[in-house]
Amino acid sequence: MVDKYLPPRKRYRTRLINYYLFFKGVSILFNIGNDLKEAREKSGVSLEEAAKDIQIKSVILENIEEGNIGAFKDIFELKNHLSTYAKYLGLNALEILDEFNEYMFEYTSKIPIKDIEKKVMEQNKEKTEVIASPYTKPMKKYPKKYYVIMCVIFIIVAILIICWSIQQIATTNYL
Repeated sequence: MVDKYLPPRKRYRTRLINYYLFFKGVSILFNIGNDLKEAREKSGVSLEEAAKDIQIKSVILENIEEGNIGAFKDIFELKNHLSTYAKYLGLNALEILDEFNEYMFEYTSKIPIKDIEKKVMEQNKEKTEVIASPYTKPMKKYPKKYYVIMCVIFIIVAILIICWSIQQIATTNYL
């Protein structure tokens, strides 16, 4: 549903999260969704009535109750809907959010630090785009080979000029 609006990288990440949740076997969101669904059914409220009352689309509430985490653009949107829905049903929203946060912490804490550092470095490279003014252009740095070659050429030219001038002086003295 939402995947087609996300850039390819985020789509891939969302799919990875979904696969992780699926293969793990236990989805906290699924358990939370069941609790919310049971509370809604106990109070005798239909899904459409709840959606109308709290002004959230019924598709979103259905995804929450089914535990479909991939249907959401980001985690903050999901947490906001969870909180609103839990308050509407008279459940303790803080407990539900704590349970969800604990699960997300467990998932994200398994990401290696090297991967996080690599991602931060990539983001910093993108941010450090330098805008050059014609008055403050950075100087080009040439390799040492360039300077060595230039010095050798300069010395050869100097030797040739000295030899030519000596030859000119010698030819003028004989005349």
